[in-house]
Amino acid sequence: MPTIDPRVDAYIAKAAPFARPILTEIRAAFHAGCPDLTETIKWGTPSFEKDGMLGGMSAFKRHVGFGFWKGKLMKDTHGLLGDDPAASPMHVKVTTPQELPARKVLVSYVKQAVRLNAEGAQLPRSRARKSAPKAPRILMDALRANAAALAVWEGFTPGRQREYVEWITEAKREATRDKRLAQAVEWIAEGKSRNWKYESC
Repeated sequence: MPTIDPRVDAYIAKAAPFARPILTEIRAAFHAGCPDLTETIKWGTPSFEKDGMLGGMSAFKRHVGFGFWKGKLMKDTHGLLGDDPAASPMHVKVTTPQELPARKVLVSYVKQAVRLNAEGAQLPRSRARKSAPKAPRILMDALRANAAALAVWEGFTPGRQREYVEWITEAKREATRDKRLAQAVEWIAEGKSRNWKYESC
């Protein structure tokens, strides 16, 4: 019997109509790939665990994000994870159910994630993280007030963190700084870099 968390049911029910079938299909794929996984809510979003974190999903205003915790170690046989799967556990962005790969493809990725956890695979430590920028207190306070944004921030590379830190600290007026801060938290929660508009889709 699958372990169903009623909080995940509630999360899906409260999501925008476009997001519900996407979330439902992703959830079903995780269960099909690992029938004895555990559902839970982490950072305010549905997450799936088996011998550790497998992955998660989240509904945003215009898309659903999902991904695998150890995506960087996975074989991306169907080009699902993109060039930087470690950037966020919500790295894959989908706006319609038709954009999702076939169920069997999703299930194969889930099985990979399960196998990695069973084998005790660990994500490599990045030396670059030692040079992470010093974020101003106002930014960290705002991130701590938004669990999803904080989770993505902690997964950002130092370079992506630095872009936001400089954007906020370089504001000359308090009103400008506050506006940038609010925008930054929104974008970070969606897994976006500071210059996401200029990055290739």
